[in-house]
Formats: sequence, structure tokens, C-alpha cells
Amino acid sequence: MFDGGFMNQSFAFGGEEGKEAFDEQIIYRSSLQNFLIDTGKEVILVDTGFKTGFPAPAKKLGAPLYMGEKVADYMDAFAQTGYKPEQVTKILITHKHPDHSDCISCFPNAKVYISPEDADALKLEGENIVRAQYGKAYKNFPNAQQVAEGIWFIEAKGHTKGNSIVIAEDGDLCYMFHGDVTYCDAALKANKLSIVFEDKEAARQTLDRVREFIRQNQTVYLSTHCPEGYENLEMKRVMKL
Repeated sequence: MFDGGFMNQSFAFGGEEGKEAFDEQIIYRSSLQNFLIDTGKEVILVDTGFKTGFPAPAKKLGAPLYMGEKVADYMDAFAQTGYKPEQVTKILITHKHPDHSDCISCFPNAKVYISPEDADALKLEGENIVRAQYGKAYKNFPNAQQVAEGIWFIEAKGHTKGNSIVIAEDGDLCYMFHGDVTYCDAALKANKLSIVFEDKEAARQTLDRVREFIRQNQTVYLSTHCPEGYENLEMKRVMKL
């Protein structure tokens, strides 16, 4: 939905050592995208972006994060995929922030999977809201729930108290939709937390598990806030740590 933006290193890396430990003049590319999975049987969304008309922050010298220029509102971008809202059967919400959850109500037939904590924070109610019941281990993640064949909704607390990630298996590849575990791929490779979290200890544990998973499995790392997210998807580029 947005592209051509930037974030500085202090924002992307400074969660543990502090912003002052990093260089605000080192910047990384920024964008905003969410994802759609077509299993052949179901149309599943991973996150839903801002509502139409969201006032994007202007580009500002020294800003820690500039989302970029608007490419399209979420529902316009969704329409360009060729699908209709009523075709969506499930929505998997990684966390409560509006760039990941604002358009939930636009999909009348979708079951919405979300952590209990973030469902409560958003005051989501109704028969379509499915509070995650993780219950099973998936690889090195102790709490997960299978939501479709080869698709797992996984507890990954830290960025928010109910943060989750999604992993979709396709042959030998694992596609990891991680929400905001990191804001850019450079932070994943450098093993750094961003400055945005609700539980720093849990965020560290989640990043450790994510990195362990990537070392053990061929993983395409799909970020929401940097262009590597869509570039990795297009090229099926396996993350190397």
C-alpha cells in the first residue's frame, strides 16, 4: 500500500541497547504491504491494512520511520488482486495495530483468527472472531494452532502482548509472515529488536525462536514494513543467517 519510504537504524535496531547506540543517519528502505494466501480451497488474508483515507504521515527530515508514498488504499489494493471480499474465508491477524487490522470488517464471510490478548485490546466480538487456541507445538515454537492444511498460527509475544506469526508450508519452503517481529530484514540479520514492543523479554525470546527456525528450515521471510517482504516473495528468496 506504501513504498519508497525509510526507517533509521536507531528505530529498527535500538530496542535493547537504546536508540543512542545506533546511527540515525543509517537508513533502511521502508514500505507497507499485507499478504493473501490462495490454497486452492480457501482465500486467506494475513493482516488487513489501514482503512481507506488513512492520513499517512508526511516525509520529515530526521523522522525515525517514513512509511513511503501511498500506492493504494488497502481495499483498492485488495481489489487489484482479482478477488472479492466475500471470497475471503479466514483472516489471520498478527497483532492489533491498525496497519495490520483496520479492515477486518470489510470481509463479511471471514473467520478472524487473533490472539485473545489482542482481540480483547481491540474489543472484537462476534461469531466470526476466533480467539487463538494455540495448544500444539510447531517445530521450535511451543504454542501454535493449525488453521488450514500447512498453515500455522503461532504465538510470538513481544511486539504486542498477543503478537502472533503465520507460517505457510509449500513443499520444502516455509513462508514466514511475521508482522513486526522486525521492521526490516537487516534487523533480523543483525539480531536486533526495534524500539516498538510491549514486552521486551518476550520480544527477545520470539526473535531468538524466529532466528532458530530460519536456521533449521528453508524460510522465505515476509516483512510488512520493508520492500524485501514482497521482493523475497517474488523471488522465493530463502533467508540466510
